[in-house]
Amino acid sequence: MKRINVVHFLCMLAAVSVLNGCAVSIKTTPVSLSPPKSETAPRQIRIEQAATVTLDTAYERKIPADSIWRYTGTIAQGDVFRPVKTIFTIEGRQVHEAYLVLSGTRLVGFYLPGESNYSALSTPVILAIGNVKNE
Repeated sequence: MKRINVVHFLCMLAAVSVLNGCAVSIKTTPVSLSPPKSETAPRQIRIEQAATVTLDTAYERKIPADSIWRYTGTIAQGDVFRPVKTIFTIEGRQVHEAYLVLSGTRLVGFYLPGESNYSALSTPVILAIGNVKNE
C-alpha cells in the first residue's frame, strides 16, 4: 500500500478547499411579489420543449418538457410561475428554490421565494409554452 506524505495530503486538502471557495454567488435583487387577482382557477402553463439554461454561475439547469408551472403573481421583471408537484432549484455558492420569471415566452430570470429576491439571466431564454386546461 502506498503511503501519502502528510505534507502532500495537506496540500491536496488546501487545494480542494480553495476550489470549493471559487463557487460564484447568485446575484440577486430584492423584489415584492404581487399575488394573482382572485380567479376561479389558477393559470397554468406547460413547457412543451425542454430547455437548458446556463446561469452566470456557470451551472446549467434543465427545464423539463411537459413540466407544469402555476402562475403565482407578478414582480416588476415579469410573471412568476412555480413548478407543480416538484421543486426547482438554481445553484451558485448555495442552492436556492426558484420559480420562473417570464416576460411573454422569454425566461428573463428566477424568483427566489425563500428570500423574496430576483436573479436575472444575462441572456434570456425563449421557452416553448403551451396552456394547460384548468379543471
